[in-house]
Amino acid sequence: MTLSFKTCSSPLSNRSTTKSITGAGDVAAHQYFNHKTSYRAHTTTLFFILVSLTLFGFFTLYSSPNAIYRAAFFATYRPAKSKIVSYVINAQDSNHHHQSNGSRRIRAEAVLWPGWEILVIVSPEEKLMPPLQGENYTCFYPNGEKSTARFAAILPFTNRSSFRCSLPGIYRHHHPIPTPVFASSRSFQISPETRWPDLPLWNFVVFEAISTENDVVLFVKGPNRGLGSNKPPEAFRCVYGDESDTAIRTAATSSVQEVFRCTFPNVTIHTPVKIYLEVVATGKEETKTVPSVAYFSPKRTLKEPRVKSLLCATTMVYNVAKYLREWIMYHATIGIQRFIIYDNGSDDELNDVVQVLNGEGYDVTKVLWIWPKTQEAGFSHAAVYGNDSCTWMMYLDVDEFLFSPAWDKQSQPSNQMIRSLLPSDQSLIGQVSFKSLEFGPSNQTKHPRGGVTQGYTCRREEEQRHKSIVRLSAVEHSLYTAIHHFGLKREYEWRVADTEEGVVNHYKYQAWREFKAKFKRRVSAYVVDWTRVSNPKSRDRTPGLGFRPIEPEGWAQRFCEVTDTRLKKLTRKWFGYPDKNGYRMAWQR
Repeated sequence: MTLSFKTCSSPLSNRSTTKSITGAGDVAAHQYFNHKTSYRAHTTTLFFILVSLTLFGFFTLYSSPNAIYRAAFFATYRPAKSKIVSYVINAQDSNHHHQSNGSRRIRAEAVLWPGWEILVIVSPEEKLMPPLQGENYTCFYPNGEKSTARFAAILPFTNRSSFRCSLPGIYRHHHPIPTPVFASSRSFQISPETRWPDLPLWNFVVFEAISTENDVVLFVKGPNRGLGSNKPPEAFRCVYGDESDTAIRTAATSSVQEVFRCTFPNVTIHTPVKIYLEVVATGKEETKTVPSVAYFSPKRTLKEPRVKSLLCATTMVYNVAKYLREWIMYHATIGIQRFIIYDNGSDDELNDVVQVLNGEGYDVTKVLWIWPKTQEAGFSHAAVYGNDSCTWMMYLDVDEFLFSPAWDKQSQPSNQMIRSLLPSDQSLIGQVSFKSLEFGPSNQTKHPRGGVTQGYTCRREEEQRHKSIVRLSAVEHSLYTAIHHFGLKREYEWRVADTEEGVVNHYKYQAWREFKAKFKRRVSAYVVDWTRVSNPKSRDRTPGLGFRPIEPEGWAQRFCEVTDTRLKKLTRKWFGYPDKNGYRMAWQR
């Protein structure tokens, strides 16, 4: 750091005298010598004061993050007038959009994610050319700090490129945090006129939107924070394009959890525009707008309209490639026609597995859903996204398998088996739920060679919760979901099947290394984090498991109250064939 000082005159140089010194050099000399001793004393004092202040300044700057923050921002940081974050090129920055070294500033939105990562999403107007995986893209900050922007993914629906930048440590204890400038090289000269809007935080932001025939659905973190805290729809409006007083606004028609619905604007919008959620003023609170990284666009139309499937299945996954083949092959054989996989940012071989499955004739669609801890919102999104192509939607995790004891008599599976568990088309039953049976590690120490249905055969006796198949046309307007079931329109009924009719085998407590990886990163917004010392009596917590990723003593034998080999025998009969190791399952590769 370089400090510059402005030279200043001695206090004595401006001191007035009682005796005139005009026209008499000897008088001036007389005054000089009269003050010589005093001048030296004052100069020496000033020198020590300046040195002390300089040393104190350096000490303060290096010891106080707040001081560093203020010093760095003094010349460059100008708070945005708007609370909305959409950092396009400001008028003051326009001359610096392209620079002589080929670097250019890229229009983008950004949000601070958990783990001190910034997700940067390029605006639809920007067209980036591949390769995007290089190290040229960079986030720049007001104090000269910068961090490499790593390519994350192309977001679906809007086809926007996204990148991740690590937030420099200097900003991790300050609020607000400035939104970085996103540029296409490792060097970029920041204009002194650059404005630095506040960076939205992940706990208060509009992160996704999808249109239907009649309205738009927004997915928003923050306004309805926590269970049981849903505000009425009258408290919200959707804002299209910008936050000005003349912007287009439409009324919200529902407000539940992280899902909000608004009527369409009364004007035609042909191109994607930013969409915000506005919290209407009540009492002493002013109207405020939730920052957004989402865009509104008219309802998508399929290039090739497809025949509507009777039975679909959806799930949200993270690094479950090794389990997916078994789950899809089993359920496709007994009646699921189409699979919609919401990928919560996997970095394993998921794409390869999906590609192979599609090549083998299975209908698998992968939807990138990178938003952390948003399983409920993702399931609501699936109810809208799948409504055009699916009549019924089964919501199961990839470690859950629907099974009916009555199927044991069948020598071969049938694609009518799940259909037989559902009501007729004329019925007003809108949802069928099946109770879960939770299986334990069953003495396994690693992922079973033949898959979960073959390796885990010991379970808890008590039935746990349930999972559901829902008629999408019966889902209530708010899209409320509790993961295990949906809220239904008033005219529809909800039926819970008897365990002899159908159950869900939930292979929940697997071999320790698999269980540890699964519970290290959970996708549900309302499921507790097992590593946090909080809510120890939650039903989501594993009995006997502490708060650290340490294998409990006797883990391999836990949760074994009933030996249940029904699905193991059935799947071996349907999908197994002899090999040198005894038998091999169809999903083994």
